[in-house]
Amino acid sequence: MIEEKTLLIIEDDLAFAGVLARRLTRHGFVCQQAHDATQGLLLARQFMPSHILLDMKLAEDNGLALIEPLRQYLPNVLMVLLTGYASIATAVEAIRMGADNYLAKPVDTQTLLNALNTTPDEGSIAPVDEKPLNPKRLEWEHIQQVLNTNKGNVSATARQLGMHRRTLQRKLLKKPILV
Repeated sequence: MIEEKTLLIIEDDLAFAGVLARRLTRHGFVCQQAHDATQGLLLARQFMPSHILLDMKLAEDNGLALIEPLRQYLPNVLMVLLTGYASIATAVEAIRMGADNYLAKPVDTQTLLNALNTTPDEGSIAPVDEKPLNPKRLEWEHIQQVLNTNKGNVSATARQLGMHRRTLQRKLLKKPILV
């Protein structure tokens, strides 16, 4: 008997969640969608999925805060964190908290399937590129790490980094450099 693959998608962007559900349904997953943290925790208990796709930014909530409660309800679930704001600091934090993998948006179907079809003990983190990071990318990641340490407080982060708050806000509005 083939075990059914069930997937809970916790994503606040309704259109993107729908696209993910349609794509993954075609590949054998039975999908449910939640669009906020409360609904995600409730559906996790009711649906008991084998896999979870979790967005890092859920409107006013942070997806990182859901990793531990989800892991308590479902210790064997394969959990993949999706984010549009990828950084090494948040990837390390997500894995430390219990996520099995961490993917940056936009993500293609094959990469997503590869992440969802691994077992939690297979070492599911993508191999790190050996090329040195662009200095602007390093700056972006450092800012994200300090911002995370300051719990999102822009003023405290600006003081700690020794820059004007408005300068920091402008830097935060820019998309991260991928190379």
